[in-house]
Amino acid sequence: MKKIIISALLAFGFTTINAQEGGKEKSPFTFSSYIETYYSYDFGEPDNHVRPGFFYSHNKHNEVNLNLGLAKVNYSQDNVRGNFALMAGTYPEYNLAAEQGLLKNVYEANVGVKIAKNQNLWIDAGIMPSHIGFESAIGKDCMTLTRSILADNSPYYEAGVKIGYTSKSEKWYLAAMYLNGWQRIQKIEGNQTPAFGTQVSYKLNSKTTLNWSTYVGNEQPNNDRKWRYFNNFYALFKVSEKASVVSGFDIGSQQSAHKSDKYDVWFSPILILQYKPTAKIQLAARGEYYQDEKEVIIATGTPNGFKTYGFSANFDYLVTENVMFRVEARNLNSKDAVFLKDNLPSNENLFLTTSLAISF
Repeated sequence: MKKIIISALLAFGFTTINAQEGGKEKSPFTFSSYIETYYSYDFGEPDNHVRPGFFYSHNKHNEVNLNLGLAKVNYSQDNVRGNFALMAGTYPEYNLAAEQGLLKNVYEANVGVKIAKNQNLWIDAGIMPSHIGFESAIGKDCMTLTRSILADNSPYYEAGVKIGYTSKSEKWYLAAMYLNGWQRIQKIEGNQTPAFGTQVSYKLNSKTTLNWSTYVGNEQPNNDRKWRYFNNFYALFKVSEKASVVSGFDIGSQQSAHKSDKYDVWFSPILILQYKPTAKIQLAARGEYYQDEKEVIIATGTPNGFKTYGFSANFDYLVTENVMFRVEARNLNSKDAVFLKDNLPSNENLFLTTSLAISF
């Protein structure tokens, strides 16, 4: 689950408010909020103010906007837990475009029960953050301002049932899921097939975390069933008190046609370096590549499909403990002209983004 790894990326997280009065027992409820506004300028200058279609976060051009506004309540007891969070912004507008009605505004809604008295073994059910990847929708928990192509084109959330186990040493986390689909709350019409996920996370020591997550499912109606198999690998390294590295690799395959023994493959490697010269300043650099020649995930309609590499540089300033200002410059280059510049096809896309986020 993404949020299990997030705490290793930054030194601060949600500021929570626990209801506690005098000497009374602490309340099981915790409340938290997060607001992230942003401005992005795409030098391709899209007329509709929407950046390329494979971006689902920070994707509005030349307008001040809200990427994510989130209000969350958590309930936690020894053997029962629950989370409920509502959201607004361009992140839910585009990431949950396929969902119905009010479901578009649900970030999280789940309940969990501990099923072993002497073991940290839980069953959780409902809408949950995805078990895939090290980047989440909550920007301040990520090393870079914008999400990678890898993150924006794999699940941010999932709906289903999960059984998860954390070892007594807290070095191992193991989980298996029964899911409604690839980033889906409601199933595709005509699709009656199950989907499954797994996660294995190992903390080698206080400075190194290794993770392997998988997904298996069908994203078409039953009469056009095409099985999808996906693997997500990443490693988090804390090189020193000031320097951290994240290395990741996604690879997926999907049947080329119904009942076919041939598969279309896509993959994406990524490397992010972060350095904190002072307590208030964070710097980051990212290199990434995404290849989807058969257009399983990203449709281009071009001869070579989607083959794009990119670089970005990030500057963060922690105004206070719970307020972050960020600036990022990012450049993408593609084998085919999959971008637009002045309404004409282009191989390159350059954009600048700034954001201001507060958590409380």
